[in-house]
Amino acid sequence: MEAFRILQPGFLTTVQDRGRFGYQRYGIPASGAMDEASLRMANILVDNPEGAAALELTAQGPELLALADLAVVIVGAEMDPLQDGSPVPLGEVFVIRRGEVLKVQGAKRGLRAYLAVHGGFDVPLVLGSRSTCLPGRFGGFQGRALQEGDILTSGPPMRRFHELEGRRLSSAYHPRWDQLVKLRVVLGPQDDRFTQEGVETFLSSEYKVMTEADRMGYRLEGPPIAHRAGPDIVSDAIPPGAVQVPGNRQPVVLLADRQTTGGYAKIAVVIRPDLPKLAQAKPGDPLHFSKVSLGEAYEAFRAYEEGFLRLRQEVEQKRGRKVYVFLVEGERFQVEVEGKGL
Repeated sequence: MEAFRILQPGFLTTVQDRGRFGYQRYGIPASGAMDEASLRMANILVDNPEGAAALELTAQGPELLALADLAVVIVGAEMDPLQDGSPVPLGEVFVIRRGEVLKVQGAKRGLRAYLAVHGGFDVPLVLGSRSTCLPGRFGGFQGRALQEGDILTSGPPMRRFHELEGRRLSSAYHPRWDQLVKLRVVLGPQDDRFTQEGVETFLSSEYKVMTEADRMGYRLEGPPIAHRAGPDIVSDAIPPGAVQVPGNRQPVVLLADRQTTGGYAKIAVVIRPDLPKLAQAKPGDPLHFSKVSLGEAYEAFRAYEEGFLRLRQEVEQKRGRKVYVFLVEGERFQVEVEGKGL
């Protein structure tokens, strides 16, 4: 059904889900939400699958005219949304009625927020994903950022809005806006291409986000990182969060719309649970990298995923349902029970 008409698109508003996987060997970027954690939390609150398509709002939010009654939530950067001129809380589900206007203002803290509706935004699947790939100009809404006059549709509601209205994130899930963004990294895969002094410089110095920061990657500025024998390598795969160091000896962290291969040495990779923090960093924000082992990275990722399981259990139990989630050999199984337990 028709959900919103775009009155003003904001600085950069795109449709994103968790990403497009299985095609990087063909040169197709993964894309997806920059702050995956906020996307997933927003979808949980409005009872969508965690990977449902939502709107990624960057720096300045859009102005939207509701074309139907909708259950909506906004999670992420502090953007002060207004419903027909009245403030609505971030991280809490509210109902917007047909004909009302939702205006999302500029970010006071953080950079990106995610607007999810019950039913998810219904744009065509392209290679298994609804994410917008801006470099490739495909996916999402016609392969581009939203523009004035665009009409977004959503999937059909599966629950009454009163069952969702008022759901909110507890304080444990609210973002922390630390002055210094601390990012954990696993060294490699080419840390041997750097001098010991270069590695120590990378781990002990403060770097700032430059204005050349977008969905492909963040260029950073700080003390130069010394190579052992030049920056070039035979091109290989680039994982999310890879930290390349080109010939200018300044690090570049590659993100959602990154290219699939690259020929600059990678000194480290930011661990997956810390990428949402980086996605909220703005030009001029300071960063610091700290080394963790592969085992510590696995434990951090396990804790990260368990947080989403707990959130889904919390919101379901508040409406009289119990959710039991089991992890068996890495596979997730979920059982929902009305009233009393199993």
